[in-house]
Amino acid sequence: MALDVGGVEAAAPWIDAAKAEHPSLVDEGHLLDERLGIDNVPMGVWIDEAGMLVRPPEVAHPGRAVLGELLAKGLPEDAPPLLLETLAEAAKIRIEPQRYARALRDWVDRGPASAYALGPDEVVTRSRPRPLGASQAAAHFELGQHLHRDGDFEGAREHFRAAHRLDPGNWTYKRQAWSLEDPLQGPTEHYDSDWLSDVRASGAENYYPLPDL
Repeated sequence: MALDVGGVEAAAPWIDAAKAEHPSLVDEGHLLDERLGIDNVPMGVWIDEAGMLVRPPEVAHPGRAVLGELLAKGLPEDAPPLLLETLAEAAKIRIEPQRYARALRDWVDRGPASAYALGPDEVVTRSRPRPLGASQAAAHFELGQHLHRDGDFEGAREHFRAAHRLDPGNWTYKRQAWSLEDPLQGPTEHYDSDWLSDVRASGAENYYPLPDL
């Protein structure tokens, strides 16, 4: 599932490039952020056939290191400098795609008997608390989306900025607002920061907390 205010039009090129063989949903309202605590992508949530949450949201890369494959092929010499800097920083991010994929396949094969399937108490323990600021940020982000759809872009930015202040660890809120101004999520006059600056400030190694498998 994609998270994008731009809807299918914004997500389609990525879905087409992935040659997805499964239904691809687009969460235009970022409802998964609000209801499940999704704060970055890619993240996964395991839900069994009975509709029970088996694992709460966690970093969930597929079984391939796609960025590494892209960098290995080389980039065009005329690529924008910001893109080159962004990819170089992103290459420092820690991921363990094969490990997560093995755990997911084990659950698919073994169901509740899988060592990776958590009981209700453990799901609750691992679920992050939702402080008041996160709820307020969700409200501001929703207002920002509404204003953006209506063409009030400066009004939308005001609420997006509020969401960033109230829930600074939510990368989906920040990346969505940045990408509406610049597809590369670079610096603009509308926001105090941008993807590259924020990642450098916090450390690329801290961008994705590794899943507890």
